[in-house]
Amino acid sequence: MQNVTDINEINLSEIKHGEVRTYWLSLTHDAMGTPIKIPVMICKGKKEGPVLGITAAVHGNELNGISVIQRLFNNDLEVENMSGTVIGIPIVNIPSYIRQERYFKDGTDLNRIMPGKENGTVAETYAHRFKEKVLSRFDFLLDLHTASFGRVNSFYIRSDMSKPMTKKLARLQNAEIILNAPPGDGTVRGAAEDLGVPAITIEVGNPNMFQTKMIKSGLAGIHNVLSHLKMIPDAQEIDDSNTIECASSQWLYTDMGGLLNVHVELRDIVQKDEHIASLRDVFGNAIKKYFAPERGIVIGKSVNPVSPTGSRILHLGRITE
Repeated sequence: MQNVTDINEINLSEIKHGEVRTYWLSLTHDAMGTPIKIPVMICKGKKEGPVLGITAAVHGNELNGISVIQRLFNNDLEVENMSGTVIGIPIVNIPSYIRQERYFKDGTDLNRIMPGKENGTVAETYAHRFKEKVLSRFDFLLDLHTASFGRVNSFYIRSDMSKPMTKKLARLQNAEIILNAPPGDGTVRGAAEDLGVPAITIEVGNPNMFQTKMIKSGLAGIHNVLSHLKMIPDAQEIDDSNTIECASSQWLYTDMGGLLNVHVELRDIVQKDEHIASLRDVFGNAIKKYFAPERGIVIGKSVNPVSPTGSRILHLGRITE
């Protein structure tokens, strides 16, 4: 088993070409003064090249990305044939991962407050340290996510399609759906872009589980990126013949409470005014039907029937013509 070293900073110059190293990187401290550390995996190729960062579990219950990074480092990367450096952060949000919850320990969504604040709240300080100590080391970023609790996602990409590099990174993923979504809402991706680091978000399935097919899809896309950046000698394997691009999207919500049944499946193309969901009361009586406001594709949807007013129904993508 590899030795894991405690560090306060990532210093790539201290790692020799051809080495694979694992670290515990200290970010902040808990109330006992004990360091809160995140795992860092680094593979530095034999030759010079770019630094590709891959992050997962920004939300503590989004697990597929953890397995993607583990498999990449333990099974796939051949340091002798690699140029550049891959930095993997299998778990960004350690406090939430330990508690098996989505949000940070103070109830904050870590992916909505980036880049944080140097002298901010518990979550803001953690986010700021992550930006300073980790994101600033990357030349490119692939940020792995899943759906939230009670929802399911297709394998889809969030990317600013107006920028040539992020557009290319998105199309290398062989995704089911690519959503044009410029960052700017406090995300890890947005914080990276502000640092001049081209970044995309890869939505790899559902929370609280490992999904073998989704994990394999995530790995295949990363291999294509490594090949495109000339970090590995492997050929790209591109099959985007079934990929659907969306110019934008919207979430649909309930306007009353009850038990929700969504009638459409992931990747279904629905037409305007198509019946997409129904609500029943606790006695089983039908109380509301919901219809598609426009033509689009189902990117994600709710699978939790218990729906108070304002619950999500589905994520509808507007297909690029």
